Amino acid sequence: MPTKIGRIGDLYMEIKDRDLLVELMEERGISQRQLAKVAGWKSHTYLQRLIRGEVKTLNTDPALRIAYHFGIPVHRLFFTRVDTNSELEEPKSRTRAA
Repeated sequence: MPTKIGRIGDLYMEIKDRDLLVELMEERGISQRQLAKVAGWKSHTYLQRLIRGEVKTLNTDPALRIAYHFGIPVHRLFFTRVDTNSELEEPKSRTRAA
C-alpha cells in the first residue's frame, strides 16, 4: 500500500482590496488594458473580472508586477495563499525485490 505524504502545493495570490487597485489606476491614469499589459496578460478581460469581483485569485507573477508598477508592497493589494494537498501518494520506487 502506498504511503501518504504531505506536500505544500502551489502558491497563488488573492485580491485583498479591489477598491485600492481601482483608486491607484485612477490616480495614475492607467487603463485596464495598460495594467493588463504590465501584468503580462494578452487581454484585459481577466483584470476586468478581478476588479468586478468575479474572480479573486491570480498567479504570483502578475500580482508582483502590478504591485511593483504602482510602487507599493504586494501585501497591500494581495493575500498570499498556498494550495495544500496532504493526500498525495509517495512515488513508487522503480527497484524490484529479487
